[in-house]
Amino acid sequence: MKTPQDAVPHGVQLLHDPLCNKGTAFTEVERDALGLRGLLPPHVHSQDEQMARFLENLRKLADPLEKFVALSALHDRNEALFFRVVCDNVDEIMPLIYTPTVGLACQRFGHIFQRPRGMFIGVNDRGRVADILRNWPLKAGIIVVTDGERILGLGDQGANGMGIPVGKLSLYTACAGVDPALCLPVTLDMGTNNEALLADPYYVGLRRHRVTGPAYDELIDEFITAAREVFPDVIIQFEDFANHNAFRLLERYRDRICTFNDDIQGTASVAVAGVLSALRVKGTKLADEKFLFLGAGEAATGIADLLVAAMVALGIDVAEARRHCWLVDSKGLVVKSREGLAAQKLPYAHEHAPVADFLSALTALRPTAIIGVAAVGGTFTPEVLRAMADTNQRPIVFALSNPTSKAECTAEQAYQGTDGRALFACGSPFAPVSFAGKTLVPRQGNNCYIFPGVGLGAIACGATRITDEMFLAAAHTLASQVTPADLDQGSLFPPLTSIREVSARIAVAIAEVAYERGLAAKPRADDLRAQVQEQVFDPHYRTCV
Repeated sequence: MKTPQDAVPHGVQLLHDPLCNKGTAFTEVERDALGLRGLLPPHVHSQDEQMARFLENLRKLADPLEKFVALSALHDRNEALFFRVVCDNVDEIMPLIYTPTVGLACQRFGHIFQRPRGMFIGVNDRGRVADILRNWPLKAGIIVVTDGERILGLGDQGANGMGIPVGKLSLYTACAGVDPALCLPVTLDMGTNNEALLADPYYVGLRRHRVTGPAYDELIDEFITAAREVFPDVIIQFEDFANHNAFRLLERYRDRICTFNDDIQGTASVAVAGVLSALRVKGTKLADEKFLFLGAGEAATGIADLLVAAMVALGIDVAEARRHCWLVDSKGLVVKSREGLAAQKLPYAHEHAPVADFLSALTALRPTAIIGVAAVGGTFTPEVLRAMADTNQRPIVFALSNPTSKAECTAEQAYQGTDGRALFACGSPFAPVSFAGKTLVPRQGNNCYIFPGVGLGAIACGATRITDEMFLAAAHTLASQVTPADLDQGSLFPPLTSIREVSARIAVAIAEVAYERGLAAKPRADDLRAQVQEQVFDPHYRTCV
C-alpha cells in the first residue's frame, strides 16, 4: 500500500497518476530523470499558465454540468492543478464541484461517467470487504461514506450518490488542505428503490431494490470493522444516509470509532455559527430567541441539539433550552400529544395544541428565527416572511435546503418579504441583492466552513473520537471570523476566499478540545497552529527529483 511519501512513478505510469502528474509543467530536468522525454510537448508550461488555459476553456462552457465534467476530468489527471484552480477561484468553482451542481451530477452520474474514483462496495461483497479495501493503493486517513439513500434534497440516488463523497473530499483538500492522498470516497451499494434508476441502462449500481434490516446492518458493521483493520487511524464520515439509518448509525459507532455525521453535526455547527453572528447584529442572547424549524430530520434535530448544547454551556437548564426549539414536520407542529414520534423528535415535542401547518405554527408561536431544512422548495412564502417581519425587528431567516430548487426562499424573496430586515443565510448560493439603496450579500451556510477544519484538526492531533463539543467549538470559531464589515452587508459568514484560514483556526480548536478531553493520540506540540499547518497540502507544484 502506497503512502504520499512513496517514490514518484516513471514514464507513462507517472502521467496517468493524478497525484503526481504535472502534465506540461514537468521541467527539463524532471523529464530526463523521470523518463518523460518525448512523452510531452516540448514547451514547459508553468502551473499559472496551465491554470489560465484551463479557466479560459472552462469559462467558454455555458452549462454548469459541462463545467462539472471538465473539472472532474482535470481532477482525474492532475490533482495539484485541480486544487490550485479551486483554491484560487473558490467563489467561482465551489458551486460547480459541490452544491448546487453536484446534485444534478448525481442525478446524471451514469450518463456523465468517465472513470471510477473511490470504492464501490455492494451487498454482493459481504464477507470480503477487508480484501476489497486492500485494493485501494494508498493509506486512507479520511473516508466519506454514503449509501446514496438521501442525496441532498433529491432522495434515493443509489450508487449515483458517489458524487457526494467525491465532492466532500475535494472540499477537505480545497478548504482545509487535507492531503488528497489521504482521502477515500466510498459508496455502499445497498440497491435503490428509485425505479427510474433501475430502468436506466446507464445506471452504475446494482439492479436491485434496497436491502434493509439485518443484511443492511451486517454490511455496515463489516465495512466499519474492515476499514479500521485496513486503515487503523482512519476517520469515517457518514454522509447522506436517510433519517431512519443516520441517527442510529451515529449512536452505534460514535463512542467506538473516530466518526461523525456531517448532515447532523456539520450542518448543526454551521447553522449555530450563523445564529451567533445574527445575535451580534440583534444585540441579543441565545436565551432571548425562539427557533421554529421547518423539518424534523437529521439537519433540524442536529441544529436544535447543538443550540441546546450552546445554551447549556451558558448555564441554562437543558429542559428550558429545549423549549426554545420547535419542529414542524409533514404532519404539522411536533407536540407531546402526538403518538409514534421518532426518537430524535421526542426532546422537542412540547405541550401545545396540534397545529396543522408551518404558517399556523409561526402565528401561534411567534418565533424570532425560522430555519428551513425540509428540502421543500418555496415554503417560506410571502405570508411566512411577512409574519416574521411583523413580529420581529430583525427576523432570522435561514433557508438551508439545497440544491437551489429545494430552497425555502431566495435571498431576494427573504429581503423583499421583510423590508430588508431579515438576517438571512442560505443552503445554496444566491447573488447579492440591492434593496433600498443598499447591497445585501447573503452567504451560504455551507458545511464546507466546518467539516474540512474538523477533519484537519482530527488528523493533526490523532483524534480518537469526534464529539459534539468539538462541533460547538467549531461554530464559535467560525462565528468569530465574521467581521463587522461582513455583518454590515448582511453576511453572517466570512467570505469563502478566507476558507483556508477559517479551517486552520477550526482545526486548532478541534485539537484543543481533543487534548483537553484526552482524545488525542499524537503528542501535543508547543505550537498547536504549527502542528496543524504541518498537515496542510500545498496545491502548488513541488519538484519531483
